[in-house]
Amino acid sequence: VHCSAQLRRRQLPTMADGGVCVSCQQPAKLLCPKCVQLKLPTETASFCCQECFKGAWATHKQLHKTVVVEDNSSTTPGFPEGWGYAVQRGRGRSREMPMWNWTGDLKPYPISPKRVVPPSIPRPDYADHPQGYPEGEMQSKQQNIVLQRSAKDIEGLRSACLLGRQALDAAARIIKPGVTTDEIDRVVHEVITKGGGYPSPLNYHSFPKSVCTSVNEVICHGIPDARELVEGDIVNVDVTAFLNGFHGDLNETFLVGECDEESKKLVRVAYECLHKAIELVKPGTRYRDIGEAISRHASMNNLSVVRSYCGHGIGDLFHCAPNIPHYAKNKAVGVMKPGQTFTIEPMINQGVWRDRTWPDNWTAVTEDGKRSAQFEHTMLITETGVEILTARLPDSPPLTCFE
Repeated sequence: VHCSAQLRRRQLPTMADGGVCVSCQQPAKLLCPKCVQLKLPTETASFCCQECFKGAWATHKQLHKTVVVEDNSSTTPGFPEGWGYAVQRGRGRSREMPMWNWTGDLKPYPISPKRVVPPSIPRPDYADHPQGYPEGEMQSKQQNIVLQRSAKDIEGLRSACLLGRQALDAAARIIKPGVTTDEIDRVVHEVITKGGGYPSPLNYHSFPKSVCTSVNEVICHGIPDARELVEGDIVNVDVTAFLNGFHGDLNETFLVGECDEESKKLVRVAYECLHKAIELVKPGTRYRDIGEAISRHASMNNLSVVRSYCGHGIGDLFHCAPNIPHYAKNKAVGVMKPGQTFTIEPMINQGVWRDRTWPDNWTAVTEDGKRSAQFEHTMLITETGVEILTARLPDSPPLTCFE
C-alpha cells in the first residue's frame, strides 16, 4: 500500500522533543514510518505534522530507494549469516518474507550474499554503480537506431555467446530434484568468470544475482534462492555473459525429474514457438511478423503469449533497439537487415498471458498461478538468412522436453 494511503488510516510514530521538521523547520513531533523501519537517521525522518509529511512525500520517498537494509540475517532456521529475502530490487535483504497475495504455490526463499567478480575482469558500467544504473545504455543512440554490426563486433558477440552457452550447459547438467537455484547461480557465475567474463545480470538495475532462474509460474527475472527444486518442477535458466565488451544472451526451460504431460507440452511448445519465429528471420522480414508466428503456434496449442516482455537488440549494450514483441498485431517498426543482432525469447503460459510482479520488484509471475516456459537465442542477420550465435553445441545436454 502506498505510504500516503497508509497515513489516512493511522498516525505516524511519535518522537522525543528536540528534532525539527525537515519540511518547515518547526519543532518535530512525528517520524516517517518507513524511515523508522529502515533505521534511517531521525534528522531526515522528522516532521511536525501529517500535512508536512504528505506535502514532502514526493521527494522524501526517494531516500528509501537508496538504502541498503543492514539486517541481513534470516528467521528461517539453518541459513548462514548474510542470507535474507530480497527487497528494494535486490539492493537489500529482509529477515521476514514479504506479505503478498501469491498467485501460485511458489514463494520466495532467502537469497545468498552477492557473488564477487574478480577485479581484473572487465565489466559494464552498471556493475559498480550503487543502484546498478546502466548509464551508457540508457543514453545511447542505440535505443532508437538499430545498428548493423561490423565484422569485429560480430566476432566479439560470437565469443560472448559461446561463453553464455557454455554456462547454460553447465547449469543444465546439475538440474535435478534437491538442487537449489542458488547452486545454479553459483555454477553459472563460476563458468562465466573463469572464462574471463562478467555475468551481465549481476547488479543490472540492482539485480542481485548472476543468472535468472524462473520456476513454475515465474515468467521471467526469478532471483536464485535457497529453494530446492522438486520432482515435477520446470525451471528456466536465463544466462547472459559479458565478454570483451559484448553481451551474449540465451535461455532454456528444463524439466526437473518426471513432469506431468501438460508441463511437457508447455515446454515443448515454447521451444517450437521460438523456432517458428527463427524460420522467418532473414533480410527484409518485418519485426512485427515475429509475433504473428509465435502467437499462431501458441494459440493452436491453447496456450497464451506474454505481452509485457519482448526480445531486444544486443551487442555492446545489454538491451537496445529493436524491440521485438512476441504477440500478434503488435506495433513493432522496421525490417531486418544484414548485421543486425537481437534476441527472440517468447514466454508462453498455460493460462492467461497477464503477469504480476513479486514484492522484490523483479520476479514476474502469471496472474493465475499457472505455469510459464521460455526459450531464447541471440541471433545475427546474415546476407542470406540468420546465424544463431547461441546455438547448442555438439556436447550440449539434450533438451528434457523431447526425451
